[in-house]
Amino acid sequence: MDEVRLDPSGPVLITGGYGTVGAEIARMAAVDTPVLLTGRSPDKGRSLAAALGGEARAWDLADPAPFRAAVRAVISSVNDPDDRVLRAAVAGGVPYVDITRWTSRLQRAAALTALLRPESPVLFSSAWMGGVSSLVAAALAADLGGAERIEIAVRWDTADRAGADSVEFMDRLGVDFEVVEGGVRRPATPLTDTRTVGIGGAPVRVARIDTPEQFTLPMTLGATTAATRIGFSSPATTRALLALRRTGFFRWASGDRWTPVRRAVLHAPGEGGTAQVRVDVSHRGRTRTTTVTDPLGQHHLTAVGAVLGLRRVLGTDGFPAPRGPVFPEQHPSPAQAIGSLTALGVELACGEGAGRAHGEVAA
Repeated sequence: MDEVRLDPSGPVLITGGYGTVGAEIARMAAVDTPVLLTGRSPDKGRSLAAALGGEARAWDLADPAPFRAAVRAVISSVNDPDDRVLRAAVAGGVPYVDITRWTSRLQRAAALTALLRPESPVLFSSAWMGGVSSLVAAALAADLGGAERIEIAVRWDTADRAGADSVEFMDRLGVDFEVVEGGVRRPATPLTDTRTVGIGGAPVRVARIDTPEQFTLPMTLGATTAATRIGFSSPATTRALLALRRTGFFRWASGDRWTPVRRAVLHAPGEGGTAQVRVDVSHRGRTRTTTVTDPLGQHHLTAVGAVLGLRRVLGTDGFPAPRGPVFPEQHPSPAQAIGSLTALGVELACGEGAGRAHGEVAA
């Protein structure tokens, strides 16, 4: 029986607020509002909380002990497998942002939220990098007057910092998922449908992965094709993952005992790298392209997406806060939203093109 009550003058609660991504969210959010950081081991977050003028408290989502707080909003930056944080925020009428759900869990959470019928905003922003990819796609679609085809290509920097939840998509590489291709729904296998695209001026081999925006963008923007692919700054890493997929490793090694092995491929905390995402939107024979680059890394870009989401649910982005469940691409002015990225240290390179494979280059 968790109790999270609305207090418009209270702090913003960040679950996982002293993890790799949560700490970045806390630093940015604390510029405008007090923060309350929660997690399993609050002692690890006390120094960060003190530096930000906030508080760190225990909220272990695997522990049935109830949690109580009065807060202005909630950002969920760790997995919420039993929807505890979601239920508590909705019950208390507290604006809520979630950036951690893979597609099937997002579908369940969206169905639950529809049944609960909240008046308060519930933003499911688990699209790639805290919803940044979906915001960019929506801005390009608005410019074109529609979106028949949306292609997202991610360059994962293997030298970047990555929290444990950031590489959880590795656990889904043995599970088929549904995609929309040419208006037809079909099953897709992770790490298939490969191609080489130019991202930031360099060719990157990319392959399909399961991400929430491939589920939401056909519904919200009317796309008849939505595809997200991932590649790596290290070609050797890409080749290794594709080879492991061909052996069936991700299917037979899908249990909990193999989790450390799967995640060790990409989990490299404490180093540093650059986040890059390319988004192509096509409509009526025209294509718009934007490449998003964050020199501070993937964890920072994800935190930027979360902070934009916080502004959305609080109505501090210049527009009234939404009511009930929404996705990031449903912003009333996505172009204005992505314009805010530059103030947060993110670079945008825009262009127009028309290619047979939306930026595909010779392999």
